[in-house]
Amino acid sequence: MLDPKDLLDQKDLFEPKDLPETKTAASSRDDSGAIRPEFLNRVCVAIESNDAGALRVLAGELHEADTGDLLEALDPDLRPRFVALMGRAFDFTALTEVEDAVREDILDELPSEAVAEGVRDLDSDDAAHILEDLSQREQAEILEQLPLTERGAVERILHYPEDSAGRLMQTEFIAVPPSWTVGHAIDHMRETADLPDRFFELYVVDDSRRLLGAVGLDRLLRTRRPVSVADLMDPDRRRVRATEDQEAVARQFERYNLVAAPVVDESDRLVGVLTVDDIVDVIEEEAEEDIRGLGGVNRDEELSDSVWTIAKGRFPWLFANLLTALLASWVIAQFEGSIEKMVALAVLMPIVASMGGNAGTQTMTVAVRALATRDLSDANSWRVARRELMVGLINGFGFAVIMGVIAVAWFHVADLGLVIGLAMICVLAAAALGGIAIPLALIRLGVDPALASGPFVTTITDVVGFLSFLGIATLWFGLG
Repeated sequence: MLDPKDLLDQKDLFEPKDLPETKTAASSRDDSGAIRPEFLNRVCVAIESNDAGALRVLAGELHEADTGDLLEALDPDLRPRFVALMGRAFDFTALTEVEDAVREDILDELPSEAVAEGVRDLDSDDAAHILEDLSQREQAEILEQLPLTERGAVERILHYPEDSAGRLMQTEFIAVPPSWTVGHAIDHMRETADLPDRFFELYVVDDSRRLLGAVGLDRLLRTRRPVSVADLMDPDRRRVRATEDQEAVARQFERYNLVAAPVVDESDRLVGVLTVDDIVDVIEEEAEEDIRGLGGVNRDEELSDSVWTIAKGRFPWLFANLLTALLASWVIAQFEGSIEKMVALAVLMPIVASMGGNAGTQTMTVAVRALATRDLSDANSWRVARRELMVGLINGFGFAVIMGVIAVAWFHVADLGLVIGLAMICVLAAAALGGIAIPLALIRLGVDPALASGPFVTTITDVVGFLSFLGIATLWFGLG
């Protein structure tokens, strides 16, 4: 672990030194938005040579998002050294921009005094986000070193369930009584030093802190000073429960074009505020999880995870795919005699299964995403299923003609084109139905459709593909 003095007692790092000319913060990224290799190399050289002054010139003016990407680009052993050499110039907000595993590795190397000093001046939601993955003992050790007000705010956030609105909210907001005038509210904002860094509205509360309504800054500034804020407030302001799931909250922001939303507890008391920058992160996180799930990858997998963690997370779904492959192979084995008598079947049957698999994946992807955004529900499931079936049949007839012509031209057997055409219609129709029916069935059973749909859809398309093609061929050509 790094010595606390590396971060807390480095006043000399802030003294100007004779430094070589270096790139500005604006040149840290290339045209594609990635960290420039030459910039990364200069940062690595500064770290390895313990040149804190040069490092601060290189990275001291970076935005926290750029610093986060820089941390992820560094070798793991250089990350805590980067933080130590930056000293008080390091903005701990950057740790909210990195993957969980990267943040945990850095925090493990930093003394609790340094972490406490770093999160002291952060917004409560950012401080809670940095501390939430630490053990309770480590959290308590850091929280004890924070001022009482900041400690209470962070503890309240950490008290709420993970992935809830309470975990995302910041407890810094402006609340005024309904008796105040517009002029009183404006004077209060001008004279108060510890206002939130960024806010979009004022909240009107009673003596019990129950939320009465909200006043947008734009409306407040357009109104004359003597007007009461009670006359301006929107009493029907959309609000969020602190225990509400973050994904449901993100849908509200998306549906109603919200920029901010007050967070209330079970008694309708104002406890915090959510802003759109927090929600953008939630939307991105949920979308990434769905993409990973559709690929049979653990929802929590990150690029920075260890080899063993990644292998352990992927193994169960690879095993499920093995079982489906064995089932498909068993179906093929039932037609072993037919394949021996007509070798063309062995050549063409992978095409049928492959087309079915791709069609099933297309429908499944659309269905899973629609379920995640609540666009697909019981109210429209039958209509969507019928539509997908029609799409499958249309594509089935189209590819039946194409593959029929190819099969006849390839093997000079006219009936073979008809057989593979019928099989193509069957498998694409089954893929369309399976691709939407399986996610719907899984979500009814309480199973994540993004993570579990793939193996089941693959099983259906493979089994139906092989069974329809080999079965029709066996009956048509009398190969049984």
